[in-house]
Amino acid sequence: MIARRRLPVLTAAIVGCLLLSTGAPRAEPEDKERAGTFNVVLENDLFADFDQHYTNGIKLAWTSDPSALPAWLVESAHAFPLFPEDAAVRASYALGQNMYTPADITNPTPPPTDRPYAGWLYGSVGLIAETGTQLDQIQLTAGIVGPLSLAEQTQKFVHVLTGSDRPEGWDTQLSNEPGIMLAYRRSWRVMRWQSEAGFGMDATPHAGATLGNVFTYGSAGLTLRFGYYRPEDDYGPVRIQPGTPGSGFFTPKEGIAWYLFAGVEGRAVGRNIFLDGNTWHDSRSVDKKVLVGDAQFGFAVTWGRTRLAYTHVFRTPEFDGQGGPDVFGAISLSTLF
Repeated sequence: MIARRRLPVLTAAIVGCLLLSTGAPRAEPEDKERAGTFNVVLENDLFADFDQHYTNGIKLAWTSDPSALPAWLVESAHAFPLFPEDAAVRASYALGQNMYTPADITNPTPPPTDRPYAGWLYGSVGLIAETGTQLDQIQLTAGIVGPLSLAEQTQKFVHVLTGSDRPEGWDTQLSNEPGIMLAYRRSWRVMRWQSEAGFGMDATPHAGATLGNVFTYGSAGLTLRFGYYRPEDDYGPVRIQPGTPGSGFFTPKEGIAWYLFAGVEGRAVGRNIFLDGNTWHDSRSVDKKVLVGDAQFGFAVTWGRTRLAYTHVFRTPEFDGQGGPDVFGAISLSTLF
């Protein structure tokens, strides 16, 4: 969103400070009642000194604690054939907004071969089932694409505040269209190791599918982690779809815990409204690539009831004629209540 503003990510310095911390992370008492976890996620290309394509995403999300759900909802989740019967069940709720622009936001008439302007304002509800070695997530998302997403107003407002280039081509954005998606994803821990000194590592493959008029795709990938933590504490930081699955919950700690992670995800894309254009009437569009991949790395820090994470993402070109991969960063802050 913010043009030509370099914000270096001082990952090495932060990790160095974490390596100096001592004392094995200890979990809070298991019988302590909690309402859930509040998550804030910001994804932006400013971390790579870009201002194009997938330029900004923000999501506010709430994940309930298993103890906070009514019995009928837990029983309904256990009746779902893809959820394990012995899983702990959580509910999730989210509100978010994504925005997409062509490469040159100062051109009032972008070339038809570049990504169209588009915004996406949405809400999501979902159920999560977790066993300690397997995480299942099903989510229903509904929202609006087009001017009613308020992406134009959001970008222009932030660019005025920051003194960045004014985006001039929003008159060419996709038209208003209701959007709906159903997504299901499963993550497995196929390897877990924990040393007596408190260091641990794990490997977590995942697979899933999303069906809808906004996104339709199948995905699969793998995430590796290493750090000063317990592998069962969480499944990685929260991301905005499409992206590698994480968990909107974690185990609180006394003291500091941390881990480094790296992962990949490949997607076979059947529909991407932000490239294919509107479903029921004419709009700008480009020829999308069916196969798209993400590679990412980052770190997460847990201190007490708060988790802070940063993810740096490299995404292969998504449409014909795209000059190269897109790069963006994602910051997430999670707090237990």
